[in-house]
Amino acid sequence: MTTFFTRTLFTAAFIASAGIAHALEPATDEVVLTVSGEISEANADGAAQFDLSMLEGLDPVTVETSTIWTDGVQSFEGVPLATLLKAVGADGAMLRASAINDYAVEIPVEDAVEGGPIVAYLLNGEPMSVRDKGPLWIVYPFDSAPEYQTEQVYSRSIWQLDRIEVQP
Repeated sequence: MTTFFTRTLFTAAFIASAGIAHALEPATDEVVLTVSGEISEANADGAAQFDLSMLEGLDPVTVETSTIWTDGVQSFEGVPLATLLKAVGADGAMLRASAINDYAVEIPVEDAVEGGPIVAYLLNGEPMSVRDKGPLWIVYPFDSAPEYQTEQVYSRSIWQLDRIEVQP
């Protein structure tokens, strides 16, 4: 009885610790996004690196909205910012989002709500090239609420995104 109990306890502890240690698998393809800073889940030198298939696996959503940079309503598909932050165990108040060209913006973590911004990787069903604001673009559902139609929020909609640092 004691042996069974000990083995059961050991197995449960091993499974629990294995789940934590391997919650975020390493990227197997080209890394398109690196999340660092105040995170608890990492897969590469204290950072969380994502390839496109990893992002696609984080329950993607579609947002149909117009933007000030495009003509008419566009369809964006991507991972909700809130889902991404949960996946990396983000514990901070501010995000510093940076683009390929080192342009950076600050986004309050409180923006990452259900029905809020997404990290888009498809525009009208197609991958976005660097020339066309890709491969990643933080897009707010601008048409869904007047509070998303401000200069401050527009400035947070960074394209050519490749890094997010979670700050205290």
